[in-house]
Amino acid sequence: MLDFWTKTSGTWINVLAIAFGTFLGLILRGSFLSQSLPILKQAIGLITMFVSINMANSLLKIKVGALDGVILALIALIIGGVIGEFGQIEKRLEFIGDWLKAKFKGKGKFTEGFVAASLLFCIGPMAIIGSLNNGLIGDNNLLSLKSALDGFISIVFASTYGIGVGFSALPVALYQGSLSLLAGSLTQSLPDPANAQPVLIITGVGGLMLLGLGLNLLELAKVRVASFLPALAIAPLVYWLADSLK
Repeated sequence: MLDFWTKTSGTWINVLAIAFGTFLGLILRGSFLSQSLPILKQAIGLITMFVSINMANSLLKIKVGALDGVILALIALIIGGVIGEFGQIEKRLEFIGDWLKAKFKGKGKFTEGFVAASLLFCIGPMAIIGSLNNGLIGDNNLLSLKSALDGFISIVFASTYGIGVGFSALPVALYQGSLSLLAGSLTQSLPDPANAQPVLIITGVGGLMLLGLGLNLLELAKVRVASFLPALAIAPLVYWLADSLK
């Protein structure tokens, strides 16, 4: 039986990386880095889109009866999007950012940085599979790699948006930590989380959401990514329902 710290070690490394990256970004703000911020933001946007397309390809590995992963993902996104809009998740996330901004006397694009960083750091295969591996077998290697990437992105984002980026460590700790702690109950059903069908559909749906975030970062569209968050929870339910009806 793994203890609490072993199950969640990767999450705490991730939190520290985001905090340290934000600290460096704030120090370098206004320096030579500021001149390169537009191109660095575009680079992150392009990489985000590349990663998102690879994630979305996970849907091609799913087949339940006559339904393939793309159709299941569409159903999950529609249901999740409606729930997200009805629950005003986007506005609530912005409200949390505004509350933190007022509480800690943040300035400028505090809320925008908090929301963008929270979504980017929480949506992705590394967050999901890494947390499951950490909780199931105590392996934090994937989350450690994610931490290095998030730390670098935090430097760029903090230079652009300010200290609000650092507060994205809070949802990261809650989300990844919860996944890792819940993973213990999935030992029998998910011995290989990277190839488990329910995880693949979550990864695929997350990829489509991340694609929307990439478009936002490149300022090509304004996708309400946060409104689709319920789809991550609904996706495996759609898969299990389809599997039971086949």
